[in-house]
Order: sequence, then structure tokens, then C-alpha cells
Amino acid sequence: MTDDFKDALTKVPAVTLGFWVIKILATTFGETMGDTVSMSWLGETTAAAGQGGFNGYLVGTALFGGLLAALVWMQIRAHAFHPWLYWATIIASTTAGTTLADFATRSLGIGYPGGSLLLLALVLASLFVWHRAMGSISVSSVHEPRAELYYWLTITFSQTLGTALGDWVADGPLGYSGAALIFGGALALVAGAYFRSRISHVALFWAAFILTRPLGAVVGDFLDKPVSHGGLELSRLVASLVLGGAIIALIWLVPQRAGQAERQAA
Repeated sequence: MTDDFKDALTKVPAVTLGFWVIKILATTFGETMGDTVSMSWLGETTAAAGQGGFNGYLVGTALFGGLLAALVWMQIRAHAFHPWLYWATIIASTTAGTTLADFATRSLGIGYPGGSLLLLALVLASLFVWHRAMGSISVSSVHEPRAELYYWLTITFSQTLGTALGDWVADGPLGYSGAALIFGGALALVAGAYFRSRISHVALFWAAFILTRPLGAVVGDFLDKPVSHGGLELSRLVASLVLGGAIIALIWLVPQRAGQAERQAA
């Protein structure tokens, strides 16, 4: 591979149908695995949990946040796109997002509406600062360290927002299945706009990226929450292992290639 060809590639995957399928599975895994650690292993099982003394949500966030920081550092140090490293970083961001959102909405006592609005503000602020600093928020610009830092910061905020938003909608009369239909339908509308409208593809990408997270959150909750609450009451750990196996299989089987980089003006 020539140096010129390497310079024309990003360190994130090309956005294909396979990308979105793996992303949705990864967000679902993040929900079940985050709940496995903070709820099943660390004992945070009620809405009032963690408001005094030991806080499993905060401990889980520290564990996954540390892993995320290490993986982001490895991503930035890498000289090219590595599928396994990229998707491991996505999974770390979505599990950290699960425990961080639960901490914000439950332990801080601001609830789902407050947590969702706060996190939406952080996502928009991150995109704004990124655009002001780099002139673009397109994933095709993610081929140098500063852009990568903004990319992963925005992704982590979006993963956290998705958890709070998914929990907020699913906690209402729609339940988990109704919420999944809402977010799935919204994704379908974004996809339709991508192919049939002149709306910015960059804006549509980030809209779709954010929407995959609440979809994964409500599907993950549907799998492991009690039957009395509208779930299937499957083991969180077993659901996580099955989802993790599916993600590994898809990364192995679905062609993974780096996205095309933006060409900088001379």
C-alpha cells in the first residue's frame, strides 16, 4: 500500500449496511453488559440505588471509562484502521455510556428528561466545538489526532444520550417494544432522507448514529428486564455473551475497510 493511498484513508470504517448492523448490535450489547456490571454484579437494582454510600453506576463508569480511555489512546496511536480495535472502542463507549447515563438519571436525581436534555446539550456542544476547531464534523475527516479526539468524545456523549433517551421513552406507556418501533421508524426516516432528500449527509449520519443507541438500549432492556415490566427476563450475562458472539462473527465475516478521507485544500 503506497503512502499516498494510506493518506487517503481514515481510521474509521466505511459507512455501509454492515456498519449499521454491527453498530446496533454493539449498542444493544452495551446496554446488557453495562447492566450486568452495574446491576447484577454491583447491586444497583432500584431507581433509588446509588444515592448514598457505594455507587455501582459510578464504579461501572470508572471501569468502562478507563477501558475506553485506553482504547481511544490505542486508536490514536494506530497508523491505520484496525476493525477489531475500532469496534472494541465503540463497545467500550456504549457500555460506559450505559453506566454513566444511569448514574446521571438515577444517582444525580435529574431523571430521564433532565439527563436526556443535559446529554443532548453535550453532544451538540461537542459537535459545535469540533466544527469550529476543524472546519468539519464529517467522519471522513477522522484521520489525524485532533479530529479523532473530537470524534470519540462526541461518540461517547451520543452513546450516553441514547441510553437516557431510550430509558425515558420506554419508561412511558409505549414500553420497550413500542419504543423500539419509534426509534426504528425514526432510523428508517433518516435512511429515506439520505437517499431521497438534499439534507446534509453529515447531519443525517450523526442523527442515525445517535438514534441507534436508544434503539439498542430499549432492545437490550427488552431482553433482560422482568416479564412484569414488559421484558423477556433473560440473563443479562447470557444475552451479552450471545450479542458479543454475533458481533465477533459479523466483524469476521462482513468486509471491513477504512473510509475515504477528505481531501484537504492545497
